[in-house]
Amino acid sequence: MCGIVGYIGDKEAAPILIDGLKSLEYRGYDSAGVSIYDHKIKCVKTKGRLINLEERLNNNMLHGNLGIGHTRWATHGEPSDINSHPHMNSTNTISLVHNGIIENYMTIKEKLESKGQKFVSETDTEVAVQLIDYYYSKNHNLLDAVLKAMDKIEGSYAFGVICNDEPDKIIAVRKDSPLIIGIGKGENYIASDIPAILEHTRDVYLLEDKEIAIVTKDNVKIIDTDKNEVTREIYNVTWDLKAARKEGFDHFMLKEIFEQPRVVKDTLTPRLPLDVNDIVLDDINMSKEVLKKINKIYIVACGTASYTGLVGKYLIERVARIPVVAEVASEFRYREPILDENTLMIVVSQSGETADTLAALRLAKKAGAYVIGIVNAVGSTISRDADDVLYTLAGPEIAVASTKAYSAQLCAMYLLSIKIAMELGKISKDEFLELREELYALPDKVGKVLEQADKIKELADKYINSKNVFYIGRGLDYAVSMEGALKLKEIAYLHAEPYAAGELKHGPIALIEDNSLLVGLTGHEELFEKTVSNIKEVKARGAKVLAIALEGNDEIGKIADDVIYVPRTHWMFTSLLENIPQQIFAYYISVGLGHDVDKPRNLAKSVTVE
Repeated sequence: MCGIVGYIGDKEAAPILIDGLKSLEYRGYDSAGVSIYDHKIKCVKTKGRLINLEERLNNNMLHGNLGIGHTRWATHGEPSDINSHPHMNSTNTISLVHNGIIENYMTIKEKLESKGQKFVSETDTEVAVQLIDYYYSKNHNLLDAVLKAMDKIEGSYAFGVICNDEPDKIIAVRKDSPLIIGIGKGENYIASDIPAILEHTRDVYLLEDKEIAIVTKDNVKIIDTDKNEVTREIYNVTWDLKAARKEGFDHFMLKEIFEQPRVVKDTLTPRLPLDVNDIVLDDINMSKEVLKKINKIYIVACGTASYTGLVGKYLIERVARIPVVAEVASEFRYREPILDENTLMIVVSQSGETADTLAALRLAKKAGAYVIGIVNAVGSTISRDADDVLYTLAGPEIAVASTKAYSAQLCAMYLLSIKIAMELGKISKDEFLELREELYALPDKVGKVLEQADKIKELADKYINSKNVFYIGRGLDYAVSMEGALKLKEIAYLHAEPYAAGELKHGPIALIEDNSLLVGLTGHEELFEKTVSNIKEVKARGAKVLAIALEGNDEIGKIADDVIYVPRTHWMFTSLLENIPQQIFAYYISVGLGHDVDKPRNLAKSVTVE
């Protein structure tokens, strides 16, 4: 969740670290700091935004060619100057930055305190640097000290470590938390994510779990915990730096909303060649024989990605006729799920590093299940650990609240659902050709929804003072309503609740009062009349109704106060088009309320801790 940057070379480290940390602000943070070797290690850190850190650096300029930086999202200890990273040992000779959670930190801390070590912060991270210091005092070898500390530490971590007595290197380590090594000429980098170093290099090493990188300005050596050297191919970043810039938009979120026609096209069309009557998924190798043995599918994810799973459950069960359980990853692993070699698990994650989702994946693999990952980040841990991977090709998503990545995930789920049904003989050639035609039309239809942005802004202005917002739908619309409510909560900080429309009368309708806002999704036409009945129930109790409906549906206009119409498509794909007005609506309400749209409070882009 936090951001790590490190630099070693001939240039001034401080500006590179600050620029790198700015590129990682989207990950979420509440404090920031740097440690730079300026004849000795000097650390400057502070609670709050990076501008606070820059002001402190202007008053205490550090000059040096070696440094590590960090943006912290608090897990252990409140946001404060003292709890900020980097952390130092008691003699200020070793400094460390850390992403992750050290689960046994209290046990280690008590043992170190019994040996005379003094602690100044409330964090689990300080335990790591003090433990490394303890071992370093024995033989004065930083690599050996880090290796010994790794043997004692339980939990997840990505470490960047520097030492006064060894100012020619950064030691970088990862376990269950992402860390990459950037390769330059006469300089090298470490970072928790690619945007931090993209201005300087496109060549990176992707560290695997329990690997250690010894990074000097002219060399990178990767070893395992037994000090065996590891050969690692260089990964070349292909996406353009401008994808991580606003390009004239007021916010990254708005830019990413308007990128969705391109994202949908990029995710769909390469997999739907017109000269082959099939879906071509190059990185899906699961054979028809394996698929035929599958008797249960789990779709596991967190947050927005979990709503992709709900859509996938509905589609796969209906078109492929296989039982599907869609579940949040943070609950899945703790209920002793029934998994075996006849189970298929689909895990969905934008970053490919989501801690709970990774844990579910590994549980499934251990039980012999087949795992397919739907991820956006090429080379991420999930993409490497899953048996097969389906990339969503959305490019970097900077805003914390997901928009284009979610739409790309839906497209991937459409492709996978249809592919499974075709392999099992549940969809005919003619049916597939019809579906393919509709999929090819989706990017243009997304564009037509975006043309209504000004109208949706007017509706956001109209309903901006709503204190309670309810989203309802049936079938696929219910899954879409959950994502709509989440967006409003994430970036506008409004109370928003999604309900299956038929459940309103079983309790939630008691919450409806004058001027409550109900967003009613009515694109699932088989259930339209039933949803309308529920809308009338809340209208009768004084609620205002904003409906999202398919073009040509004149009936809803007689009932709702306002209607946003989306183009018609095959029933399988309405979820994509219905969701985009929800994104725009939440965005403009957040802007109208004066909130930080791209970096909402308390949230992080990539949740790499449990």
